[in-house]
Amino acid sequence: MNFPLSMSDISLWLAVMAIILLITSELIYTATEYSRNIVIEKSRLRLVALALGIGFMATVIMRIFQPF
Repeated sequence: MNFPLSMSDISLWLAVMAIILLITSELIYTATEYSRNIVIEKSRLRLVALALGIGFMATVIMRIFQPF
């Protein structure tokens, strides 16, 4: 049974999710009025975004060293 996603698909998904989460975390950090009402842990959101970014970089490195 083949996995339906290629390495390019996974890499693109990781990059998009990391960008969305990083933008969201920055918007939450800068909005002081609204951040009091938000129950999301801001540091955990940023850590997940950075983890997805590192995952994206790992897939890029894997694609670089993958033989053609």
